[in-house]
Amino acid sequence: MRDVLHIEEIEQAEALLKPQRIEVLRQLAEPRTCTEVGGRLGQTAQRVYYHVKKLVEAGLVEQVSERRVRGISEGIYQARARSYWLSPRLVGRLGLRRTQDELSLGYLLDLMEEVQSDIAALDRTAPELPSIGVSGEIRVPPERRQEFVNDLREVLQDLFTRYGGAEGDAFKLAVACYPKGETHV
Repeated sequence: MRDVLHIEEIEQAEALLKPQRIEVLRQLAEPRTCTEVGGRLGQTAQRVYYHVKKLVEAGLVEQVSERRVRGISEGIYQARARSYWLSPRLVGRLGLRRTQDELSLGYLLDLMEEVQSDIAALDRTAPELPSIGVSGEIRVPPERRQEFVNDLREVLQDLFTRYGGAEGDAFKLAVACYPKGETHV
């Protein structure tokens, strides 16, 4: 099972984005038969099979094995991924591309789309994918925002200068800094 399946086909999105199919897909995080899923969801095996068949046709679920029960073959199915990402390309870009102002929200959204697409394209079968994710919160008084942005740019520019040569494995570095929204409990 992959970590992420990046959905770029409209047919896949249409097959997935139905509440009952999402529930079936969640049940298929572990290999199960339609009868088992139906029992967990309070539905008939036939009804579950209808949804599983659509998910299989869309490439979102796969039959992992089969067993014989009272002379009848029963498929065992599993979701193909732990997470499903809908590509922004499903809708496409509406309107003109925003200017490449690195301090704009539009630039940040474009960057996140690019990162999502890059991560989805990685070979998940590779034995080791060296990567790092860092997340934290920094508090900056309004009068020091420009100083913070300048310091951040300087640190990153130093990294690009030291490791930006033509030798070695290529890594993409994307840094996102944005105001944290209010959390409501």
